[in-house]
Amino acid sequence: MHALNKNRPLRRIMLASATTVSGVVMLLALKPHTAPTVVTGSAAPAPSVSASASPGATGDSGTSGTSGKSGSSSTGTRTVTGDTVQTRWGPVQVKVTIKNGKITDVTAVQYPSDNPRDQEINQYALPQLRTEALAAQSASIDTVSGATYTSQGYQQSLQSALDSAGL
Repeated sequence: MHALNKNRPLRRIMLASATTVSGVVMLLALKPHTAPTVVTGSAAPAPSVSASASPGATGDSGTSGTSGKSGSSSTGTRTVTGDTVQTRWGPVQVKVTIKNGKITDVTAVQYPSDNPRDQEINQYALPQLRTEALAAQSASIDTVSGATYTSQGYQQSLQSALDSAGL
């Protein structure tokens, strides 16, 4: 005998009610998409600015872009901007602050931020890449899972900045 037999209207009503309640619960369980906040700087990638470039300050590691050097001598504090590296999802560029031969800060100047997914990925990846770079004191850092292209662009731009700084 069939479960939805016309001779049993109460059974049909109970099954229809249970199905409706299940559907409403599933709809309420969906989480709405919220736009994440941007990690560093402005929401849009900032253009590279080179200030008082000195001889040998513009390095080229096979990628397009510019690098600049500003600040004082190798014993003081200086800031070097790495090359802009074109990745599958957009350009990546970092700026490195060096004090007494040690990396004291790494800032992402440009990174993919065209859509909410890029922003979500980079909100997580950029702080991890910065922490790795400061701990390693080099561009030999681990790739962040889920942000492979950004990680590779970050490493290349960081290496070009360190090459320009003579480290």
